Amino acid sequence: MKLLHELIHPELTTREGRTLRRHAARGIVLREEKILLLFTERYNDFSLPGGGIDEGEEITVALKRELEEETGARDVQVKEHYGFLEEYRPHWKPEYDLMHMTSHFFVCDVAAELADVRMESYEIANGMKPVWVSVSEAMHHNRQVMVRREKTMGQSIQRETFMLEKISRELMVQSA
Repeated sequence: MKLLHELIHPELTTREGRTLRRHAARGIVLREEKILLLFTERYNDFSLPGGGIDEGEEITVALKRELEEETGARDVQVKEHYGFLEEYRPHWKPEYDLMHMTSHFFVCDVAAELADVRMESYEIANGMKPVWVSVSEAMHHNRQVMVRREKTMGQSIQRETFMLEKISRELMVQSA
């Protein structure tokens, strides 16, 4: 397994304290010059599909479940573990000082047609929708949101933009 990067949120002053530890699996699904992403209206950003790994759940099982729920992907084929990213950021729950999230990224293939999504209520409320978009368009969009420091900007935008840039440099060349 390869460490891709360590991100420390700019508002975080220390990595000490009461820490919520989370693990996530996220999919990189490329098709020609497009990538399957989630656009979230609330945060006005693009992100890779995926999410938390349940207690005792195998990582690729969690990945397939998340891709199916969030994007409607079918016949998910996990091709390779691309790497993982360590992230430290403030946490909103009063019983924690920070969150330490390890996100594992996997290159995947999915069936040509997407089925209906089965999103959780908060994902629906946030206006989350699966989209096929060019990597460069998604990167540019997220960068502009960060430059403008939009009030609704989510905490994961740095992670997502970092990964889009890495995918653009390393994976889009291979698939071209």
